[in-house]
Amino acid sequence: MAIMKIRGGDLDLVEYEFSSFKPGEQIRTLGLQKSYPLAPREGVVTVRAPARIHLTVLDMNRFAPARPGGGGIGFAIQLYCSVEVQCRPSGLEIDYSRPALIRHFVEVFKAITGYTGGFSIRAQDHQHQHVGLGSTSTIMISLANALNYAVGSPLSPDQLRKIIGNNYVEETADGDVAFGFETGVGPAVSIHGGMAILGDELTLVYHHPFAEGKNVFIVIPPSDISSAGAKEFDLLMNRARVLDYRDRELKTYLVLMDLIPAIEEDDLKKMGSIIWEIEFRGSKRAEVEHHSFEIYHYMSRLREAGLEFVGMSSVGPSISIITGKDRAYVEKVVTDLGLSIAVETKIDNEGLSITHTC
Repeated sequence: MAIMKIRGGDLDLVEYEFSSFKPGEQIRTLGLQKSYPLAPREGVVTVRAPARIHLTVLDMNRFAPARPGGGGIGFAIQLYCSVEVQCRPSGLEIDYSRPALIRHFVEVFKAITGYTGGFSIRAQDHQHQHVGLGSTSTIMISLANALNYAVGSPLSPDQLRKIIGNNYVEETADGDVAFGFETGVGPAVSIHGGMAILGDELTLVYHHPFAEGKNVFIVIPPSDISSAGAKEFDLLMNRARVLDYRDRELKTYLVLMDLIPAIEEDDLKKMGSIIWEIEFRGSKRAEVEHHSFEIYHYMSRLREAGLEFVGMSSVGPSISIITGKDRAYVEKVVTDLGLSIAVETKIDNEGLSITHTC
């Protein structure tokens, strides 16, 4: 694959070989590899996990492919991915449109836990890929918890999300995998629900129930700009890093001194004002402008219409709206902008669920 140039400033230029590898290679066990007392269960284990909206990274200079971190903010929504796992004597059977992701993490899990049997796996994602709703991370945390429960729960949820973060990959066109970008926000909110704030190295700093009962609408503006692969790498590792050198302290201050108190007070309008400020700061600005200034125009008009919380998810172009107003009101505002509601849902404050049927 290509060698990408990363520029963080006038005297900061390095090259990164964006290389792919076969599923099951380059496994990181994080020192967790040992002989666990496994107890494989009979029957089918099903995990359902909520997708995430990723509002912002705190510092793009602290993460890269193969180096998870950077901090971030996000929340869980009632849009779900599910994974079914059944233990078998040997072999691996996968029913999913992106089998390389599944195969790689199964090998990671087996290397850490010492499980020598096989699995039958069926996965179903939310069908909104590469638009900022975290299909990959949601499938991975569902898979990790299903595998873990199926063999007797040797690992903790915290260990599972860190294993995912350090072994996070995206599939390539030829069936290989490559390390991707991972702040840890997706797995954290999928596990716990609500809003989560992550520090560097996947550290869960804060999580809390969020906007209970409010309506969530996802609008996906038209964009012919890719938010995946080499295009995403170029965006996140160049201009975004430069802007975060400038604004990372301000973003962190806004989170600690304003956003967390607003969450504690359940003040949705105040939360929305803080997130709107962050939309213009650091790497978030680079992500929005990646799709053109028209995204700012859409979000500004939505806020002017009285919608309390508006923000672009991840590298976009999906725009999330959280409001106490009903669908009819929001639909008129959105339609007047020439857009449409792609998803209508609510916040998930419960997190993932595990069921076991024999």
